[in-house]
Amino acid sequence: MTRAADWVKANVPDQSGRIVLVTGANSGIGLEAARDLAGRGAHVVLACRTRSKAEAARSDILGTNAGAEVSLVDLDLASLASIREAAGAFLAEHQRLDLLINNAGVMATPRGKTVDGFETQIGTNHLGHFALTGLLMPAWSVTERSRIVSVSSLAHRFGRINFDDLQSQRRYQSWIAYGQSKLANLLFTFELQRRLRAAGLSTIAVAAHPGLSNTGLMGSTGGLMSAIGKVTKPMMGIVMQGADMGALPTVRAAVDPNANGGDYYGPDAMMEQRGLPKKVGSTGAAHDVEAASRLWTVSEELTGVSYLD
Repeated sequence: MTRAADWVKANVPDQSGRIVLVTGANSGIGLEAARDLAGRGAHVVLACRTRSKAEAARSDILGTNAGAEVSLVDLDLASLASIREAAGAFLAEHQRLDLLINNAGVMATPRGKTVDGFETQIGTNHLGHFALTGLLMPAWSVTERSRIVSVSSLAHRFGRINFDDLQSQRRYQSWIAYGQSKLANLLFTFELQRRLRAAGLSTIAVAAHPGLSNTGLMGSTGGLMSAIGKVTKPMMGIVMQGADMGALPTVRAAVDPNANGGDYYGPDAMMEQRGLPKKVGSTGAAHDVEAASRLWTVSEELTGVSYLD
């Protein structure tokens, strides 16, 4: 039974006239969020690394939402050059950006580096989105009541920002690096909101996490965890929810008219592992103002992108 206070897809208001960009929109949570928004009338831009997968996602969305406006932009968050090209391509086509959903990510991958030499997870999950958000500022900063949503994770709870070894060069442990990148997503959101307020902009920064959702991301981990994921896939439905439900916190963060800057949404049941979206809390580390400011400065230095100073 749906309770009166529950937030479900039917709560998504009309999105006609809004321009939305979703990173990693070819599968999982990104695809479902893009589908929900396109179905409500938004012009959704799918920002994806692989063109063929993006085209398949566009066809999928159009198959369930005939007449929806869905376009594509090539984006590899593991490459600053690709991020700059993607932002330039978007700005050449659109003068406004109502909603940016920083959704794409990798999880607990084997040790690796981005094109620019960053550790893969902090480079993709945080630095890539930091740069993209800044480069798209000419569009969202002029759009009244625009919104920037960043997708974090329950894993932020064990995350710590190791400024002495941010790129995990001395010691790499895949899940520790993942937790660090997901904590970085929240530190970025809360610091971005502080800077937006200081700049007098109506844009707000909001965050969300999907709980435990069976999106296929587990298969990207490699090694033992990937093998375990494949073996236990038939049982995942008992613990994990589908991507459509996992996307609801992101969608609520994106469209709820009552959302405020700095809000964080996640599932409402089983210690935020599954359920309908509600406002949730985060660790003290996520609200460390000094760490957030320091991370912002380091991110500017590493990406070469500065904004809202």
